Amino acid sequence: MKILVTGARGFTGRHFIRAAQAAGHSAVPLDCDLTQAEAVAAQVDALDFDSVVHLAGIAFVGHADDRAFYDVNLFGTLNLLDAVHKRGKPLRKVLVASSANVYGNCEQSPIPESQPPSPVNHYAMSKLAMECMARARFGSLPLVMTRPFNYTGPGQSPDFLVPKLVDHFVRRAPVVKLGNLDVRREYNDVRFLCDAYFRLLDSSAFGTFNVCSSRTYSIRELVAELSRLSNHTIEIEVDPALVRRNEIHELSGDPSRLVEAVGQPATHPIEDTLSWMLGEARAQSDSKRAH
Repeated sequence: MKILVTGARGFTGRHFIRAAQAAGHSAVPLDCDLTQAEAVAAQVDALDFDSVVHLAGIAFVGHADDRAFYDVNLFGTLNLLDAVHKRGKPLRKVLVASSANVYGNCEQSPIPESQPPSPVNHYAMSKLAMECMARARFGSLPLVMTRPFNYTGPGQSPDFLVPKLVDHFVRRAPVVKLGNLDVRREYNDVRFLCDAYFRLLDSSAFGTFNVCSSRTYSIRELVAELSRLSNHTIEIEVDPALVRRNEIHELSGDPSRLVEAVGQPATHPIEDTLSWMLGEARAQSDSKRAH
């Protein structure tokens, strides 16, 4: 496959491109500003590809500019799909990454794709608006939309929970400030996500799919596992400023539709993911000290 990838320099994009190249695919980055429709159209027309993986977007829920969520996640996606459609060349698949955050505070868990969305923040609202807009292209583009649940790995921003914890343990910090310790989430491995995306690209599947495992962990459990792996004990301080309003208390997905369509993506135990992240973070820290 020749895969056009947006967000190629982001966390997911870097892992996806490495995995694509390792599997013998060609990964073609789209590096223009998605909010600039003319620039998007010009670059899309100039590139050679037969599939699209749209990963670019603002993903941090706490991002300071609410309007930017819609400018990038909604209208940036509109510009991309318009450009790809007007290009007029055959495509194998166009994969657009949404988010499981569209489900909001859902009492049902694991959550199937049939669960009505109920977003509780601008990030999730922008992703749901993007989905609604993209559905208008189902008749003209071979679209797959994914709703990934939480995933992590080396290189993820410390704005996110797991890399923040890993950083504290690598530095052997005495204290870490956290929010609600009993919130439960999936913390899937980014390699699991990449495998799921390749399976969807290489399949005849279309529509919307959860990308999830249904396995959840509390923050307390993550801290305990990192303490075991690093042989370091850290004090947890609950910071009221980090306890979010409208917190989604438990978020896990039902992977049945994905598994039925493309088989079971390669899973990784949480201890393997955390060990991988600790090792990469230590190597990066050692390299900085050496220079």
